[in-house]
Amino acid sequence: MQLLNTFIKDHKKRVESKFDTIVAGIDAPEELKKSMIYSLQAGGKRVRPMLLYAVLESYNQDKQNGDSAASAIEMIHTYSLIHDDLPAMDNDDLRRGKPTNHKVFGDATAILAGDALLTHSFELIASDNILDDKVKVDIIKLLSNAAGASGMVGGQMADMLGEGKDLSAEDLEEIHRHKTGDLLAVSLQIGAVIAGAEAKEQECLCRFGKHIGLSFQIKDDLLDVEGDEKIIGKPVGSDEGNDKNTYVRLLGLQGAKARLKWHTESAVKELDSLNADTDILRQLASYIGDRSQ
Repeated sequence: MQLLNTFIKDHKKRVESKFDTIVAGIDAPEELKKSMIYSLQAGGKRVRPMLLYAVLESYNQDKQNGDSAASAIEMIHTYSLIHDDLPAMDNDDLRRGKPTNHKVFGDATAILAGDALLTHSFELIASDNILDDKVKVDIIKLLSNAAGASGMVGGQMADMLGEGKDLSAEDLEEIHRHKTGDLLAVSLQIGAVIAGAEAKEQECLCRFGKHIGLSFQIKDDLLDVEGDEKIIGKPVGSDEGNDKNTYVRLLGLQGAKARLKWHTESAVKELDSLNADTDILRQLASYIGDRSQ
């Protein structure tokens, strides 16, 4: 666990250290850049870049090769949070214990900050001076698919369409497979592309990511019931109060915990097929299921 704690600390710092320079280099109004930085630097676990760096670690690759992609993935994740918090979506006032972007900068600026983070993420990858052109095109294709209508955006839309309806656990899993899982899975797949892993190993890592994406969401639902408000940075019980479909609501507390355990174990089994040192990935899978925030 000490190895994992050090890995998380070092690579969280690594990706966060890039944000000020990235945003400062954009030719845009200062108010827009302030809004972008506000959400980028609002904290968070940085799980997606962590997974990308963990794949590079597993294949003994230079982490510098993944810096642009790791930053881009976190920028896309941050844009999605800004938009999810808007009054037209989840209408949240707090994110990670701080006022949400639209509460500080207004709805219009928050929307534009999200748009700017999304679009600049692809420029960041395209402008990378380390990766070769084919790798950059492959990354952009994978990332745009995972973040777009077939992935995260489509999952968010399905989630909204499911509000107020009685969903099955399978329906909920399909929503979160895209809303949460696709961006986590593509972080691993992109790491594998950068590392030059074979296609079958990329597919294993993608499946690993799908499982831990669902583990991540189930754990979020459990934390909404059992978590510490001071640690998770939002009111406990907000999902129930908003009448949301959650794994706890559909499966019960023990059923949700059993589903979490199954996805975590299934994820780890996928790593058995890799010709790489997967210790840090295994520890990250356990961390996602055991975390307190």
